[in-house]
Amino acid sequence: MEDLSGSTRATHKMTMTNRRNCAINGVNDVLSFDIHEILLETEQGMLMIKGDDLHVSRLTLEKGEVDIEGKIDSFTYSDVAGGGHKNESFLTRLFR
Repeated sequence: MEDLSGSTRATHKMTMTNRRNCAINGVNDVLSFDIHEILLETEQGMLMIKGDDLHVSRLTLEKGEVDIEGKIDSFTYSDVAGGGHKNESFLTRLFR
């Protein structure tokens, strides 16, 4: 898929170090977060990150970048995003 806008946001990449630090790009939105769970909308679908003592240490939505710190236990993807239904709420898209 070619991105004609010149942005590099079409690429989704995740780099994790020692299950404590994670840098993610290709992020469109942060939908929710607390110390046990972070829910992101990425270029590749919804991404749920579970763990303990999770913190969003850096958020740059203009570049589509998020840095996360804490004990990371799991990453779970869902293909809910990208369906072209931007006017629907997240919960409507999730439970479709």
